[in-house]
Amino acid sequence: MYNKVVLVGNLTRDIEIRYTQSGLAISKTAIATSRKFTSNGEKREEVCFVDITFFARSAEVANQYLHRGSKILVEGRLVFDQWVDQNGQKRSKHSVTVETMQMLGSKETPQNNHSQPTPPQPQNKPKALPKPEDIPSIDVKEDEIPF
Repeated sequence: MYNKVVLVGNLTRDIEIRYTQSGLAISKTAIATSRKFTSNGEKREEVCFVDITFFARSAEVANQYLHRGSKILVEGRLVFDQWVDQNGQKRSKHSVTVETMQMLGSKETPQNNHSQPTPPQPQNKPKALPKPEDIPSIDVKEDEIPF
């Protein structure tokens, strides 16, 4: 079986980090992805919010460098969570456990670093095409493709 999810979007809230008794870091947040389309001649946008979880060193890195609004690419696996709420109702949701991540967008300093802000860039400068090393690569073997 194959369970792989790739998402690109913006974080909807700051990272919440916790540590297990054994010292393993676990951080949680959510990502918002969107797609634009035309329906009956009307331009529309559909937004999807997905909870994501980081473990170990990637949880610490995410906590240090990412914050609400950060653009990120995550690769991971889909997880189905089930629980019973305070009212005794069965609840469930899908989330993504992050296996790899790539921070996108501008180069930023860690949240805890109080360095000088970067000066504003000229507005009339045309956007440069991304460098080949900045484009994420996905390594999928032919026998992993489900169709």
